[in-house]
Amino acid sequence: MFSNRGHFNHHQHHLQLATFLSFVAGLINVCSLLSIQRFTTNVTGHFALFVEELLHTDYFMALIFFFYVMSFFFGSLVSNFLVEIISRINNTYRYTVPVAIEALLLLVAGSAYTFYKPYGPDLIAFILLFSMGLQNSLVTRVSNSVVRTSHLTGLFTDLGIEVSQLFFVRNTHKKTKLRLSIQLRLTIICFFFLGGLIGGAVYSMIGLKTLWIASTILVFTLLFDIIKKQLFKFTELISQIQERI
Repeated sequence: MFSNRGHFNHHQHHLQLATFLSFVAGLINVCSLLSIQRFTTNVTGHFALFVEELLHTDYFMALIFFFYVMSFFFGSLVSNFLVEIISRINNTYRYTVPVAIEALLLLVAGSAYTFYKPYGPDLIAFILLFSMGLQNSLVTRVSNSVVRTSHLTGLFTDLGIEVSQLFFVRNTHKKTKLRLSIQLRLTIICFFFLGGLIGGAVYSMIGLKTLWIASTILVFTLLFDIIKKQLFKFTELISQIQERI
């Protein structure tokens, strides 16, 4: 899932990423809103609040919102930094560590309900924003900037443009490509919504532990990816043996 072999259909690969990771992002977004009254899949609102607090001379709160923004930034930074470092050691598993870190952070955040009152919502917000920065950077790199799963503003903008282009494009190849792109964006939107819907329903029963579901999904995608790589290597080995015979 996090690696795309040359023979593998790129659109199918992007759909897999969109399905799992947009569901995770939607679940996290709703869970963070219900538990700490913060959005953690994007930083647009936090940047506006940062400016507002500066204007009101509440520098402590301004600093908190600044750290919100920087948490997302550092998540993205660390994600790509790890990919670059690991790719120089073992390129096959360059995406494994960032995903594993995100899964671990979501597990920690989901367990943080016992520390919730004494430490407030900010610690959880920092963890979730960092996690979403990790994920957004990773999926952007894996898909060559085709898939983004943590916020929908740009998606709806691109979707509106592409749907309008359907009325004007006459070339069959371009129209097919356009329809596949629309399908991908609708998949991201639908699974983001589904993640939020299920996250909200589950949160009413188990609270912040709902984040464990997102962590489990990420672990599943990692295992799926590792198994796929091993099967690919096994298939290549069998082909080489058959060629020698």
